[in-house]
Amino acid sequence: MTPLPTRVWLVTTLVITAAVVGTLGLPAPPLSRPTGLGILTLLFALRVAGQGLVQARRPTWLPPNGEWALTPYRVLLPVQLALIALMVWIDVDVALGRGRWAQLAVSPGNGMLWFSGIYAATMAIRYGWRMSRRADQRWFGGAIPIFFHWVLASYLLVLGGAHV
Repeated sequence: MTPLPTRVWLVTTLVITAAVVGTLGLPAPPLSRPTGLGILTLLFALRVAGQGLVQARRPTWLPPNGEWALTPYRVLLPVQLALIALMVWIDVDVALGRGRWAQLAVSPGNGMLWFSGIYAATMAIRYGWRMSRRADQRWFGGAIPIFFHWVLASYLLVLGGAHV
């Protein structure tokens, strides 16, 4: 069973992610996209830190290793750290309004929007499949990777939306 603090954090993550995406769909001041990207980067970095904490200390308020990823940790961690570094680079470029990631054309932006939609839908299917097959873990069991894939899909949605 997923511990209560983890369940609260997962629901909070979904609410924050939905708020970022929903807010950015409205007419907003120029800082809203950089702020949204930064919030999503922070959420993902907290997920990576949480998994690292489980690896190092195994706190009872976080679920065991098996609920964090399908990929072995020694492979996953370098990929996650590289992804966070890329996200920070993108965040800085967009916030400053210059650099490679601030100068994307409409076409890559449209590609990101399409990919983010497919990515999020695939994770929704994965979530539904898992919950239908594991009734004993309904709602939160094994959901950490799925929820944070939604964070990443939302990041691509916000970034793509900045260029369309």
